[in-house]
Amino acid sequence: MNEKQTVFLAKSDVKAHDLEHKRKLSFNIQKYNDAVVNGKHQFANLDLARRKAKNVKWKAIENLDKYLEQFEQNFTARGGKVIWAETAQDALDAVLQICKEKNAKQVVKAKSMVTEEIHLNDFLAKHNIESVETDLGEYIQQLDGEAPYHIVTPAMHKSKEDVARVFHEKLGTPPNLTPQEMTQIARKNLREKYITAEIGLSGGNFLLADQGAVCVTENEGNGRLSTAFPKTQIAIVGIEKMLPSINDLALFWPLLATYGTGQVVTVYNTIFTGPRQPGETDGPEEMYVILLDNGRTNLLRHEVRESMYCIRCGSCLNACPVYKNIGGHAYGATYSGPIGSVITPHLKGMEEYKHLSYASSLCGNCTEVCPLKINIHEMLLENRHIAANEEHLNGFQENMGWKLWKVAMLRRGLMNSANGNMKDKVVNALFKNSWGKERTALHFPKKSFNQLWKERNKN
Repeated sequence: MNEKQTVFLAKSDVKAHDLEHKRKLSFNIQKYNDAVVNGKHQFANLDLARRKAKNVKWKAIENLDKYLEQFEQNFTARGGKVIWAETAQDALDAVLQICKEKNAKQVVKAKSMVTEEIHLNDFLAKHNIESVETDLGEYIQQLDGEAPYHIVTPAMHKSKEDVARVFHEKLGTPPNLTPQEMTQIARKNLREKYITAEIGLSGGNFLLADQGAVCVTENEGNGRLSTAFPKTQIAIVGIEKMLPSINDLALFWPLLATYGTGQVVTVYNTIFTGPRQPGETDGPEEMYVILLDNGRTNLLRHEVRESMYCIRCGSCLNACPVYKNIGGHAYGATYSGPIGSVITPHLKGMEEYKHLSYASSLCGNCTEVCPLKINIHEMLLENRHIAANEEHLNGFQENMGWKLWKVAMLRRGLMNSANGNMKDKVVNALFKNSWGKERTALHFPKKSFNQLWKERNKN
């Protein structure tokens, strides 16, 4: 058992028994579930919309090399600059270089999971550059010194009382503020940052190949403010966010809104096509797009390449019984929940993160609720196959255990020869620290079903 798995099990054990944590998470997820039901009413044929969206992403990923080059050609034609980042360090170095060129000491950042993936805030802080989160949920998490808890809702595990406590401790506000009052305080603090920051930074929900454009979807307006005031704009986007055409947005924006937050469409949907053009009165003087790989091409080499269709709506997290019990931080990765358990071993290393693919009941609910019908639970099984049979990461003891199990299961005589008492002793001894830790001992019947069937039908 490696260090990552040990920490995962320890954190999971704590959160699974934290009833207050489960209450908060259940409350917030239920609000989401209620909203999604209403949002789905906008589709005349939801199943057709989902299948069509999956086909569009299939086309985009199967021709990703062509679309990435098309994006670069169209984006640079309007004065934008494209930087190709094979690794997280490449992306970090590129951002730092731009900051040094602009003598930037402050960056305002719209919500971006990919910048969490490369730990941009910590990196910039080491170089004395302040990176300010402007999304309210991210802002709360940054004040509290925590990573996002959820792909869409960073502070999902916090109640309004928890947020009031954070504001009181970090900003010196009264400890009993209402959500409206806290929002106004955050608004005042952040609007001062928009004006003084030299660089605005965002992620991207979609890339449009035919336009050479970056699409950003948000509900607070912070994405637009982060990119409108600073003279320089940087968008760091994973290469899998590609869509072939701007016409695809008519399908993908409503799907993302419905499955992400239960809305018909999110409040602010912006298409960035480059820096300010001649005759335009606003926008950045320079715009960079950093196209990030950071392990994504590893996904293309395996049967799990379908995970690159993900639009980061977070619906699989809200449906997952494991996530609802242990929360987001227990996973120890940027992307939590079922989809995170699929992609993280390929982004960060199978040896360290293979255990995430076992953190699943395989109930299939994640696949059922995915707007693009991604076979998430089957890819979790594929990850297990890759770890065990292709990369041979299981230890000697585990491999021998499964071999003995296989021998026994393939021989009816062996199965029938062990009576209930013998099975009780063997199984309960082997699994006393896993199954037996939280459950009563297992008790097998004295006769197998095969034996009972023969006795019943002996005539």
